[in-house]
Amino acid sequence: MKGGGAFHRFCLWFLLTIFLEFKLVHLRVLQAAARENRNGISSMSLQSSNSGKEMNRIGSRCAKDDIIIFQGPATPLPGGIPTYIVQILNSCASDCSISNIHVKCGWFSSARLVNPRIFKRVSYDDCLVNDGRALGPGRTLSFQYANTFPYPLSVSSATCSS
Repeated sequence: MKGGGAFHRFCLWFLLTIFLEFKLVHLRVLQAAARENRNGISSMSLQSSNSGKEMNRIGSRCAKDDIIIFQGPATPLPGGIPTYIVQILNSCASDCSISNIHVKCGWFSSARLVNPRIFKRVSYDDCLVNDGRALGPGRTLSFQYANTFPYPLSVSSATCSS
């Protein structure tokens, strides 16, 4: 299949990323158990792999850090414009929903129409996810966009509810 190689590479990358995230969560659970162990095991703090702040995970309330954004290449448009697939995941382990998810997105634009109920730029460096509606635990939203370069996307704010 023409262009299938990029899709397969993305799927492989995505699965590897999910596996690594699972391993990090597993490690954090083990670290928490070690911290609570009274048999002389040294205390370890739960640290985020990217921010250095204390994590808000299993058994705790949700946080904007529970929203994970994956981005990778997809099959280019017929004119050769690069295309990117984005997946936005609520990785919250407890029963929480996250709404009003805002993403830093620069001057985000796309040569391919993106459903504005899924992802829309409301102003410079501010894109709204899911029209502000809640994204339940374990739920994922996906979309594709086309541009000559990928936009760096990161969560800027979100509202948690349990």
